[in-house]
Amino acid sequence: MNENEFDFERAQQGAVTKPAPGKTRITIRIDTDVLDWFRQQVHDAGGGNYQTLINAALREHIRYRDDTIEQVLRKVIREELQAVAR
Repeated sequence: MNENEFDFERAQQGAVTKPAPGKTRITIRIDTDVLDWFRQQVHDAGGGNYQTLINAALREHIRYRDDTIEQVLRKVIREELQAVAR
C-alpha cells in the first residue's frame, strides 16, 4: 500500500454518525446485571434496542416522580385549606 494512495488532508475526526437531534452521546457505567436485564428484555421481545428501552424506563421514572410530587403537593394544599377553613 502506497502512502500517497489516500488523501486524509480533509478528513474529520470523531463519531462516524452524529446523534439525532435531541440526543446526546454520553458514557456511563451501569451495573452488569441491570444492563443484562435490559438486553434480555429486548431479546425476549424479538428485537429492538436496549438503549431505547433504558431511555423509556428513565422517562417513566421521571414521570412517576413528577406525579408523586404533584400528589403530595395536592394533599398538603388540601390539608392547609381545611385547616384555614376551620
